[in-house]
Formats: sequence, structure tokens, C-alpha cells
Amino acid sequence: MKVARRSEVAPFYVMEVMKAAAHREAAGGNVLHLEVGQPSTPAPEGVLAAAEKTLRTTRLGYTDAHGVPELRERISGHYQDRYAVDVDIERIAVTVGASGGFVLAMLAAFDEGDRVAMTSPGYSAYRNILSALGIEVVELPVGPDTRFNPTPERLEALLPLEGLVTASPSNPTGTILTGAELNNVADFCEAHGIRMVADEIYHGITYTDEPAPTAIAHADHAIVVQSFSKYFSMTGWRLGWLVLPEELIRPVERLAQNLFISPPTLSQLAGVAAFDCREELDANVARYAENRRILINGLAKAGIDRIAPADGAFYVYADVSHLTDDSQALSRRWLDEIGVAATSGIDFDPADGHRFIRFSYAESTTDITEAAERLVGWAERQ
Repeated sequence: MKVARRSEVAPFYVMEVMKAAAHREAAGGNVLHLEVGQPSTPAPEGVLAAAEKTLRTTRLGYTDAHGVPELRERISGHYQDRYAVDVDIERIAVTVGASGGFVLAMLAAFDEGDRVAMTSPGYSAYRNILSALGIEVVELPVGPDTRFNPTPERLEALLPLEGLVTASPSNPTGTILTGAELNNVADFCEAHGIRMVADEIYHGITYTDEPAPTAIAHADHAIVVQSFSKYFSMTGWRLGWLVLPEELIRPVERLAQNLFISPPTLSQLAGVAAFDCREELDANVARYAENRRILINGLAKAGIDRIAPADGAFYVYADVSHLTDDSQALSRRWLDEIGVAATSGIDFDPADGHRFIRFSYAESTTDITEAAERLVGWAERQ
């Protein structure tokens, strides 16, 4: 029987690393997980308490396709509190994670055959979702000369374009678009009729003096993709949101009604409490900052010191071309020889990813310290 061509996308290689790590653990081997891009902490206490109360007192039926009003109100307040930007709740669509939100955004904004650019390196699932939807992925090569961020000059060479996917802070690099950089890219997109889709799921996890700016303060027609998975530490709750321009509110609503009916009701009602848990969540970010320091110092001692500006998120994207031209094989060696799981750059950059490794430092400080020591020891033995 037929298998659709749209399913012929590349695997998400980090999941392959996770599978290999699980096999090692099942056989009794120890693994330090630097491959997985998710918090090691549970949801904050306020969310857990709200979820327990909701389970016992509330009938968990379907909700409005764009989410319950009380959560959308809190999200709107979040934009006022963090960015001093007014966002009408009608522009907010609660989604089944950022991934579900991205699918809705792509379906509403682009047609089959449209040309949408995304940075390379960039989050592989976005590339594969675009391909599965019949949208042409236009690779936008970035590197140290652009701080791994898109620039108007790089975009100019790719015209014509219908869309651009940005990510700030970025997965895999951790780089942030500054206000000036974001404004330049947004102005270019507006001038050329390019729809900007801004992944902001790592907002709140930053290590610079200024927080990452939001695209909706710079581009009238941008779509923002956000999530409760990273800063709010609610990965498995599958809850995210979109901030939409007015012309896409109704199209996204129609698509959401048919594709998902509604986001998870329990997650929505519990998620309202997440905005009251800043102290606990900021403590997680402080731990990430310490893990970042430990890992970067350890990698430098191991001779791995060419890294992207790790200004946010919880990743280090490192050039390992002095060690190998096959980062996937190196990743396997580290897992087999020292029990450190990390992700090959081929997940994020089809052209040059074989020269890079992504490390996540979202796990405990104890684990990150041990992983850094193992990597230093491995390098000394070579």
C-alpha cells in the first residue's frame, strides 16, 4: 500500500541518541544526559497544586479552540509585565505545545510551494515540519560572522521569500537576536512582504544584561511561537501559545478546531498558576547559568573552545572539526566510552553539522560537572 511522500522526512536524530542512551542504561551502563533539550525539574509547585485541585473538582471537557480565557488573560499580562507590550487576548491562541502551534502557524500563513527561510544551524523539527507540509525550506547559512543569526544581507541573497523562521534564543546555538538585530531583520521582512515566524520558547532563560526582545514589538505581521516547556518547566504537559496578527486569528482558529479541537484542558487550567511561580522558575535559570559556566570551562579544558555565543536557552553548540569530520560517530564514541550522551550537529545543519556537537546543560549541576570531567579525561587520553 502507498506511503505518502510527505512522511519521507529525516528522523529527529536527538531521539536516536536518546534511544541508544536508553539501551545503554537498560544494560546497566551509566549515562549522563546532555542530549535532551528539556528541563530536569518538574512543573513548579503552584502548577502541581492547581492540577490536583482541578482533577478533583472540575469536569475536564473540551475548551474553546484558542484556549480558556483565564489562561489567555495571564499570557496577555505576561507580555505587559515582561516586555511592556499590550497584546489583546483575541490575538492569543493556546496550543498543543509549541510544536502544535508551529504547525497551525505554517498552515495558516503559507501555501504549498511557498519559500520559507530558516537558519542553518536551526531546529531540525521545524525544517522537517515545513517539508512535510510541502513548503520549500530555504537554508539560510549562518555562523560566527553573523553571530549565528539571520541578517538582512543574508536574506537579500535568498529572495524571493514568503516567510522566515527565527529563533531567539536559538536551539541549538543559544544565541539571541538583540533589539537592534531583530529590528533590522523585521524591517527587511516587512519591506519585502516576508512573514516572520519567531520561536521565542526559550525566553526567560537568558544570561545577558538585557532580556531577549519579542518580535511582536518590532514586526506588525509577525507570529510568535511560545511554550510552557522550557522556562516554565512543563515539557510533558504539551502546552504552548501563539501570538497572532489580526489577519490570522480566524484562520488559525478554524484549523485548530479541526486538527486539535482544543489544547489539553488540565494543562491549561493548571498553567494559569505558572505565572505566579517566578521565584521557583528563576531558581532553575540560576542553576542553568552555573551549569553553563561549568560546561563551557570543561569543554575548553578538553580543547573544545570554538562555540556559538551561548547567551540563552541551555545549549552549547561546539565546533569539533579538529577532532572529527563525523560528529555523529564522535557522539557514539562518547556514549560508548564515557557514558556522555550529546547530539550531533547533523540534526540542525544538513551541510556542516558533521563538524558540530550540541550539548544540553539542563540536567543537575552534579551531572553536568561529572560530564565535563569525563570529557576532559577522554581528551587527555587521546
